[in-house]
Amino acid sequence: MKTYIGTKIINAQPMTRQAYNDLRGWAVPEDENPSDAGYLVEYLDGGAANVPGYAGYVSWSPEGVFEKAYRKTERMTFGDALIFLKEGKKLARAGWNGKGMFLFLVPGSTFQVSRAPLLGIYPEGHTVNYCPHIDMKTADDKVVPWLASQTDMLADDWAVIEF
Repeated sequence: MKTYIGTKIINAQPMTRQAYNDLRGWAVPEDENPSDAGYLVEYLDGGAANVPGYAGYVSWSPEGVFEKAYRKTERMTFGDALIFLKEGKKLARAGWNGKGMFLFLVPGSTFQVSRAPLLGIYPEGHTVNYCPHIDMKTADDKVVPWLASQTDMLADDWAVIEF
């Protein structure tokens, strides 16, 4: 087997093995403990719904396995934040002072030069490949290019921002 690392956003709630089996209409196998602590996990990344009332694929995970694999989305590392930026999510840090600030990924694009300041660098009509980059929506409702500080890169208070 090969080794994999998983990163995804899920919905989860604490649930015993017995409660999960009851939800699914199953009997707990004789070699399993119905009082095992764990989590009901709902995957929202493409798996077909398999339990009525849920939008995604539902499964159960033992507590220890779950807690080693997942942490709440408001306590992410910078590495986690980059993964979710690449997926189109908006991210912010709890440690930022301004209200309404967040980061987002601007995808790359190609365009023809037609105005300053690029007209002073390239001839009109020249094709420019504009690379993907991260922008920030500021507290005063402006958008600026963004670079991570040492503090940002080492922080573990990143969170996905939902609108």
